[in-house]
Amino acid sequence: MIDKFEVQNENYYKAAWKAQFISGIIMPLMMFLNNIGYVFVAIVGGIGVSNGNITLGNVQAFLQYTNQFSQPIQQLSNLLNTIQSTVASAERIFEVIDEEEMKDTNENRPVKENTDNLIELDHVQFGYDNSELLMTDYNLEVKRGQQVAIVGPTGAGKTTIINLLERFYDVKGGSILLNGKDTRDLDREDLRSHFAMVLQDTWLFTGTIYDNIKYGREDATHDEIMAAAEAAHVDEFVRKLPDGYDTVLNEDASNISQGQRQLITIARAFVADPEILILDEATSSVDTRTEVQIQHAMSRLLENRTSFVVAHRLSTIQNADNIIVMNHGSVIETGTHNELMSQNGFYADLYNSQFSGNVQLG
Repeated sequence: MIDKFEVQNENYYKAAWKAQFISGIIMPLMMFLNNIGYVFVAIVGGIGVSNGNITLGNVQAFLQYTNQFSQPIQQLSNLLNTIQSTVASAERIFEVIDEEEMKDTNENRPVKENTDNLIELDHVQFGYDNSELLMTDYNLEVKRGQQVAIVGPTGAGKTTIINLLERFYDVKGGSILLNGKDTRDLDREDLRSHFAMVLQDTWLFTGTIYDNIKYGREDATHDEIMAAAEAAHVDEFVRKLPDGYDTVLNEDASNISQGQRQLITIARAFVADPEILILDEATSSVDTRTEVQIQHAMSRLLENRTSFVVAHRLSTIQNADNIIVMNHGSVIETGTHNELMSQNGFYADLYNSQFSGNVQLG
């Protein structure tokens, strides 16, 4: 892994050095060429004036023409960095546009009748592309109203389960069932309508706070939006703003705090009223009062709702119905808090180290 990083890092260094060198030399080079043209006109014009072949006024006019001709070229050279960035961005945009559409995988697989499980992972096998399998024979049953916690150190692959549930990737073997039906036989839009996500990275858009909350469900009524805002403690800070719910958020919503942005995403989840909630419970970079509000809003959102919680503080998921422990992209342990602690394995080590050293998982 380190060798691959060194190779990529060296390639990036060479490309960046070349780009900086070209962008740094292009402006002096253009000025040099323009000055050569200016000097050439001045010399030829001076000889012509001395020989009486041309007037001094004509020489002056040609010198001005030379400057006027060179100005757009100089401006273009100043924009070279911007042009390079634009071309690189356009390449990435067209790469996405040209990407092949996800194919319909509906194969009318048998439906599991009379099941009490809302979600079931049945002998799931999964690996990215052609790499080795991260899950070889994973099974999990989740009933309505249950909470499943996903824990592990930074880079352990906690989002892998989430990606599989929402079909950002398809399993290599086995199946994931929603209400007894294989998720590969459901349209992605239909499948994802059962889920709502509240992640640490907030997704807000340019527009009013009211519209950002309503984005959770576009047919939501005004009363439902206001009830969601009150439940998520959004109403408390919005009413203190000069424009209230009509406050327009900028592109990255930097005109409100990180905690306020997360409260708005929780309110959006309240409006969506999902059957299944995916929650990243991290509350870093917020003050203590806002953190308490976020935790309280999340608790209300989780009530009587099936949920998958990406846990960063193990103290908050001790009562989870199931805990999935991941490391290096693979599921290594599954069970309740007491079961995992009695095994004295990886989870027990994480739990003990977190409380002995006040460590927070990534």
